[in-house]
Amino acid sequence: MTLRDAKPADLPAIVDIYNSTIPGRMVTADTEPVSVESRLKWFHDHTPNRRPLLVVEEENGSVIGWISLRDFYGRPAYQCTAEVSIYLNPAVRGKGLGKYLLDTMLKQAPSYGVFNLLGFIFAHNESSLQLFRKAGFEEWGNLKEVAILDDIPRSLIIMGKKIV
Repeated sequence: MTLRDAKPADLPAIVDIYNSTIPGRMVTADTEPVSVESRLKWFHDHTPNRRPLLVVEEENGSVIGWISLRDFYGRPAYQCTAEVSIYLNPAVRGKGLGKYLLDTMLKQAPSYGVFNLLGFIFAHNESSLQLFRKAGFEEWGNLKEVAILDDIPRSLIIMGKKIV
């Protein structure tokens, strides 16, 4: 298994992994699959030295997961804070890969100028909340019923951790 910067050729696998989470209504507020074309700008907004998009690649070259940082808010004073996102292929969920990726990002974040990490997690996604809590994140915000998924109001928890 290798963790490396994403390449354009990885984008279809990244999108497939992302789209695999949509039907479960646990991870993303997207309700329909996204296309590779619709994610091109998002992909190119990531930079290896500041806001990375890293993929986990198996020995056979298959991308099985990814982690990314993105700006929390567009103003310059907020550049020390980033949102972290983790997405895994269904076959590898619940096997420790998410923990590995989050732990790795916590160690690397200061090298990207990030001193606070945020995770935006649906309140009903207990497994992701548990992952972040175990990594030392605390609840920094609770946006009550800000989303509606399949006619069900859903709340968003902001998990935060000060790294430096």
